[in-house]
Amino acid sequence: MVNIQGRWALITGASRGVGYQTAIFMAQQGCNLILHSRDLAHTAKVEQEVKALGVEACCVHAELANHDEVAAMLDEIEAKGVAVDIVFNNAAVQIAYRTDYWNTPAEDFEQSFRINFISVATICNRLIPKMLERGFGRVINTTSGIKNEPEQAGYAASKAALDKFTKDLASRLDGTDVIISLTDPGWCRTDLGGPNATSPVESVIPGIAVGAFVDDKKSGRFLHAQNFTGMTLEAAVAKAETIEATPYVI
Repeated sequence: MVNIQGRWALITGASRGVGYQTAIFMAQQGCNLILHSRDLAHTAKVEQEVKALGVEACCVHAELANHDEVAAMLDEIEAKGVAVDIVFNNAAVQIAYRTDYWNTPAEDFEQSFRINFISVATICNRLIPKMLERGFGRVINTTSGIKNEPEQAGYAASKAALDKFTKDLASRLDGTDVIISLTDPGWCRTDLGGPNATSPVESVIPGIAVGAFVDDKKSGRFLHAQNFTGMTLEAAVAKAETIEATPYVI
């Protein structure tokens, strides 16, 4: 299992929900954090909380729908001289639920792809080559189990694109110590999941983060967070490493 004490992790959407849970958990393991949100004021609370756990932390902001802001955020991180070892591409939007799905507006797809896919691809393409140069990295991209729901076509299609992108990158990273994985938090009671979701957001721990700790140079795994609920981190990592890295999520 990887020791992440003193390493730096970037978490997008760190101010609430799954991102917040991930931030607190990673800080408890001794990981320094770069906390992203759309507004610096949103991450002020979690920044103080993780610092109280004894780690270093800083905040960055970007509207992920705006490519220029994503690039500027990455420039800012680079200017800080921080080597990002771990990335949790967590932030996402679920635009709308269209009962008249035959008339889903193009804007649903455009906005979903900008935030849920293009911003992630931009972050990966900037940070993964540097991880390869240093010989270590972990990238965990958050996908979704939604299927057979054309009412959420924009969201689902953007996550399908993310799956394909992640799996294709995995084919190039497999065998290196830069490991890329997919994770699905499940249907959780968050601002995105809504109050009727089946699982409390706390149930994503430790599964949502287990991809940061696997240590076998195998990329492309699909790690469903709910399959690790209630486990110790050590047991979760051992279980994760038994999961085959398959070509595509089915």
